[in-house]
Amino acid sequence: MSAADLLATPGLGAVLGALPRARLVGGCVRDMLAGLAVADVDLATPDAPEAVIEALGKAGLRAIPTGLSHGTVTAVSAGRPFEITTLRRDEETFGRHARVSWTDDFREDAARRDFTINAMFLDRDGGLHDYFGGEADLRAGVVRFVGDAGVRVSEDYLRVLRFFRFFAGYGRLPADAAAMAAVAGGVGGLAGLSVERVWSELKRIVGADDPGVALGLMDAAGVLRAILPEAGDVGSVTRLVAAGAPADPLLRLAALVGGDVDALADRLKLSAAERERLVALRGGAVPAEDMDDDDLRRMLAEEDAGILLDRMWLKGVYSEELRERVRGMERPMFPLEGRDVLALGAVPGPRVGEVLRRVRGWWKAGGCVAARQAVLERLAGELQV
Repeated sequence: MSAADLLATPGLGAVLGALPRARLVGGCVRDMLAGLAVADVDLATPDAPEAVIEALGKAGLRAIPTGLSHGTVTAVSAGRPFEITTLRRDEETFGRHARVSWTDDFREDAARRDFTINAMFLDRDGGLHDYFGGEADLRAGVVRFVGDAGVRVSEDYLRVLRFFRFFAGYGRLPADAAAMAAVAGGVGGLAGLSVERVWSELKRIVGADDPGVALGLMDAAGVLRAILPEAGDVGSVTRLVAAGAPADPLLRLAALVGGDVDALADRLKLSAAERERLVALRGGAVPAEDMDDDDLRRMLAEEDAGILLDRMWLKGVYSEELRERVRGMERPMFPLEGRDVLALGAVPGPRVGEVLRRVRGWWKAGGCVAARQAVLERLAGELQV
């Protein structure tokens, strides 16, 4: 993507027309320079938040005061949100929070940002404003803190994890020595972070295209086991990448950790869906190449094909032929329910479930292929016993 392409983002022209002093900032500029697709377009402006709201209103654009205490207003243009933040200087920092004041100095605002690759601005004419060498760092694969690395980390210990997230996406060895010393020195501060923020960052790290080097650096710095004491061999993730497994954070987490994943899910406050999938990935049977179709159907009767396919990655079963067999096989569904037992005269109670389990066992033993009528006949026979 070029600067012209980025500036042609639908709706952006109207925003820049309303705020002619605003510049694009941060991730959108970084990813444009890296030749990557840009997801969100953020802007920075010397205009105070109230002036931003007024200017957007005059231009007929919707303005949402999403974070006025931090100077942030969201403009909606062409149905798309654009986050606009007034240039800031930190007067005092309190971990992830700071007492800020507004400034009209773009360099001063850039100086309070985390990494050089995130501290670049693009003006409406396509001019790049790079005060700390972010473009050169991006080309060289260097993830470097703006200013004193130790100070940047002490201001916000989440930056320890953000360093590895950006290294996984943009960095190359050797890692910046000052940055590595700072993140190693900030390990103790990680305990004060919320687990939700830790999981949010860890998910992005392990979900990178190839996070193996970043995970190795995290391990060497003492960061990985500070946030994930269950972590095992980081090479397990590298092997998944090499085998062609999808860049799925939960799949990679399942490969990386050992022990009780229920306890891990509790500690990281995973969502119910994340917990269910992580537990399923770590337990149960795995398809094998010598299985016949009946055995595969029996497996699919118990578990979704997606879980079986992902479990194959975890267990080192990489046969594409077997994967195609699993993908191409329709999941068999047991054709009876409790009401079918009652319809044949059974009395409601525990026996209904017991009879259904026996009939389902018979159906599975036969390869899960018996049609409903045959299963009903088997049910009738069981009820006569």
